[in-house]
Amino acid sequence: MSILITGSAGHLGEALMRTLRTAGRPAKGIDIKASPFTDYVGSIGDRDFIRQHMRGIKSVIHAATLHKPHVATHTNQDFIDTNLTGTLVLLEEAVAAGVGSFIFTSTTSAFGSALTPAPGEPAAWVTEEVIPIPKNIYGVTKVAAEGLCELFFRKHRLPVIVLRTSRFFPEADDDAAIRGKYGIANTQANEMLYRRVDIEDIVSAHLLAMEKAPHLGFGRYIISATTPFTREDLTSLRANAPQVVSRLFPEAEALFAMQNWTLFPHIDRVYVNQLAMKDLEWRPKYDFQHVLHCLRTEKDFRSPLAIEVGSKGYHSTLFEHGPYPVE
Repeated sequence: MSILITGSAGHLGEALMRTLRTAGRPAKGIDIKASPFTDYVGSIGDRDFIRQHMRGIKSVIHAATLHKPHVATHTNQDFIDTNLTGTLVLLEEAVAAGVGSFIFTSTTSAFGSALTPAPGEPAAWVTEEVIPIPKNIYGVTKVAAEGLCELFFRKHRLPVIVLRTSRFFPEADDDAAIRGKYGIANTQANEMLYRRVDIEDIVSAHLLAMEKAPHLGFGRYIISATTPFTREDLTSLRANAPQVVSRLFPEAEALFAMQNWTLFPHIDRVYVNQLAMKDLEWRPKYDFQHVLHCLRTEKDFRSPLAIEVGSKGYHSTLFEHGPYPVE
């Protein structure tokens, strides 16, 4: 019995395929793009293609998606066709084939406007209990696809785990103000405090979810690096984040300064991974303490897997004013 990985030419799909192949575990990668990690080229919306490659599959990890960077370059219908209809086809064919577990890669972007507190309010403490308020078609289709996943558990008893992953893309931030003030590494080091996760830790969460799904039945989990912050820090984070960081990590500012980096002045949200750590027994290895250790020892704070996968981009076109156009 094998594992089916959708989106095998993408960042996460490649990382999953690399990890499974290295471990000698049977896996099939499918994608609309050819790649060294794609065994079969085709669309997740093509039922005949999916039915053919669902035979002999024990578990599905569904990482294929149109992302936020595609919002300005693809139509709403494109998002529905890929993120919603494609997920429906996979779920239906997984049930028909007697698949034992289905892991759906979702996103913390699904929370949308719920992530942005009103002026003067504390930073948001983001757990699975926060109700999503999608801001764009990407968020809408991911939330709807999560709903389909839950429906198929309730109606067909297909064990499904939804993983809402935080940022792990290696590309520059789409916000011009952030790009203008902070380098990519500086930005991503800051984000490890509250809204980023290393791809190696995402892979381990997916593989654990695949094992735990038959027991858990259904669940939604935030997959993000373990934050050092608590609820008591939220007001201060919104007003003066460096003060909080320096209290928790007295050497952080000096280590950042050696790289000509700076801490973010304000933090508006904190992703909380406690439920994933409890239910999935997930133990992420990469966090802000790891970042500081790497700065001390003059090492890259990314995992070896993140370095191997590298940067892929989301479009074949290069854009003049950023890594991708913003709607």
